[in-house]
Amino acid sequence: MTLWLGGTQLVTQLLLLALAFALSAIIGVERERRLKSAGLRTHILVGLGSALFTLVSAYGFVSLGLPATDPSRIAAQVVTGIGFVGAGVIFVNRGNVVGLTTAASIWVTAAVGMACGAGLPLLAVAGAALHLIAVGTLPMAERVLRGTSWNTVIVLARPEGDTLARVLDACDSAGARARVDGLRHIAQPDGIELRMGVRASPAATQRLISAVAAVDGVSSVQVDRPLS
Repeated sequence: MTLWLGGTQLVTQLLLLALAFALSAIIGVERERRLKSAGLRTHILVGLGSALFTLVSAYGFVSLGLPATDPSRIAAQVVTGIGFVGAGVIFVNRGNVVGLTTAASIWVTAAVGMACGAGLPLLAVAGAALHLIAVGTLPMAERVLRGTSWNTVIVLARPEGDTLARVLDACDSAGARARVDGLRHIAQPDGIELRMGVRASPAATQRLISAVAAVDGVSSVQVDRPLS
């Protein structure tokens, strides 16, 4: 039994793997910019792994001298398995489902990686481009249709007691739909920066800002920019 390197075919496979890496990174950058839990590294690993599984299923066993098998069998398992990864970024926060778009982004990244591994680079590029259009421009159309928009509200607070829980309670009492988009420690006396996505009318958003600012332990509240 001899290992088969395949010459020109090996170069083609490596180029397809590199394309999967690049396209997955582009998709991951968009999620990273929005401070999502699954960002650049996660999307690269999902796309790269999907492409590699597809290449192995198509060529790996033949190179070991084994009879050719149906390559779609492993590809089908990739589709099933990626669901567990996507489910890990979905959670419910006070009645709001968070992470659905990121989970779908992981699913599309797996499809892009599989297209690369299957030798369909143009289809992979088209899929990645349409994904970016969907997450980049369609939200603006949604805002026009719904009449309200997502705003990023930044809250600086001290990391003590149940400050964050009371901040979220204040959002509920203001009648605004809010989601947690990011939470990190900062090198300031305030200690914690909480980023929330808020969908509400301008009046409801102002009520939310006033309610959150009144919470003990909160030092400042500001609206950063509209979310897209």
